[in-house]
Amino acid sequence: MRKTLLYIAFSTLMFSSMEIALKAAGGAFNPIQLNLIRFLIGGIVLLPIAWHALRMESRLITWSDVGLFCLTGLACVIVSMTLYQLAIMVDEASTVAVLFSCNPVFALIFSYLILHERLGRANLIAVIVSIVGLIVIVNPMHLTNPLGLTLSIASALTFGLYSIISRWGSTRHGLNGIVMTCFTFLAGSVELFVLIMITHIPAVATVMRSVTWLQEFAAIPVLKNVSMQYFWLLFFIGVCVTGGGFAFYFLAMERSDVSTASLVFFIKPALAPVLAAVLIHEHIMVNTIIGIVIILIGSVITFMGNQVHEQESTLPDDAEEAGEDAGDSDLPADVRAKLKARARVAERARENAESSTTN
Repeated sequence: MRKTLLYIAFSTLMFSSMEIALKAAGGAFNPIQLNLIRFLIGGIVLLPIAWHALRMESRLITWSDVGLFCLTGLACVIVSMTLYQLAIMVDEASTVAVLFSCNPVFALIFSYLILHERLGRANLIAVIVSIVGLIVIVNPMHLTNPLGLTLSIASALTFGLYSIISRWGSTRHGLNGIVMTCFTFLAGSVELFVLIMITHIPAVATVMRSVTWLQEFAAIPVLKNVSMQYFWLLFFIGVCVTGGGFAFYFLAMERSDVSTASLVFFIKPALAPVLAAVLIHEHIMVNTIIGIVIILIGSVITFMGNQVHEQESTLPDDAEEAGEDAGDSDLPADVRAKLKARARVAERARENAESSTTN
């Protein structure tokens, strides 16, 4: 249990300092370039663990899997994380951290709209509470940085969509979370590199430079400022935050359960603004503090709901095993049907919790 807590503590610290580290690196690197470096290093760090998981299951990567990774890489690395990186460039790190931490709320909504999964009572309450918290932070009556807020929410929304695509794909292809995350990072990095190379085509670069808001994306550098001067910053962002944060998160999940490991993302909305205030002296607005408290309440509701579902899931499993051992003769048909229904509900709850692990 002590190791599990250490894994959770490390992951929480890494994920909570992510926006601060990216904010600090923003002046030296193009945001798209930093995205490429971050996820390429993170994917390489996760690769040995993912490869070990595949070997344990005697599983090989197929072309169908590659197609899935290209889709999740596009949704995660290119779309969501590009919006996320741009949000950090134009808004406070603490605000981006809190708003992005709401991506599980959007994942729940997408699971209902796309996968037609029923929202449990706890999840429905958590969605409503978190949306109220978002509105308080955004403060639509007194918008001070509409661009930053729009980019942050769009990043969280598209990451929630990516979570559902990833969960659907992992279930259909039989791949676990760390394998999906590792190869999503690597595939997304390859796709992003191709797009960066396209911006170096003279005709494309000329057109982009003629449009004011596209000028920053013309001829995006790849190796600019990648030197010993920024070695430790890049090491922290790529190895510690992106690679190490996810690696220790999955190690914590293996030693405990999804709900316990997900404490990482429930603590982040509170810890990230504190770190931002201490390390880079960001001022936290009163409405932001109120919104953080409301979102934390929503996170606690989600956590408690997931815990209840996981505890209930053990009863159907035990009962079904007992029924099988007795040839199902000891349980009436209606009881067996109810137990199986509860097992399916519990499995969906575990999947919902697992979908929030990919930030």
